[in-house]
Amino acid sequence: MVEALNLLSIAIIPAIMSIILIHGYIKEINIYDAFVQGAKDGFKASLRILPYLIAIFLAIGVFKRSGAMDILVSLMEPIAKIFGIPKEVVPLALMRPISGSGSLVIVKEIISGYGPDSFVGRVASTMMGSAETIFYTMAVYFGAIGIKDSRHTLSAALISHLASIIASVVVCSFVFRG
Repeated sequence: MVEALNLLSIAIIPAIMSIILIHGYIKEINIYDAFVQGAKDGFKASLRILPYLIAIFLAIGVFKRSGAMDILVSLMEPIAKIFGIPKEVVPLALMRPISGSGSLVIVKEIISGYGPDSFVGRVASTMMGSAETIFYTMAVYFGAIGIKDSRHTLSAALISHLASIIASVVVCSFVFRG
């Protein structure tokens, strides 16, 4: 079984590329020109979203280095305790909507300190996989297509983030604590 999966993982990319090339040939599409046009459009989109990315990365840096993160974590710990959220994952819950790489560092610290099979490690892993980097995603996607008014996107995304935090704790409590 493992050998079959290894073979599949090695063969899947060349197979997909072959399918794309064959499809383009059948549809009589100039694949090279389409590729060059896509690369040009991708470069233009990168230039359009660059200011948004710089702004979000600068804001993350200021947030972390100013000590605001530590203050926010200490304010959130009593609320987290009420909902049964381990205090160790509060920094992750706060960082995940802001920065994927910052969240990954926090998960690494939790796993290193408590172990991957600890309750805290499992909640952190589940939370990392079930939440999204809201502000980064909004900056990239809305910046790429030029949306200035996000309307209800941010509030809906933050509500879904809160749901993912609670669901992570509830599911891990149910599955791993019995």
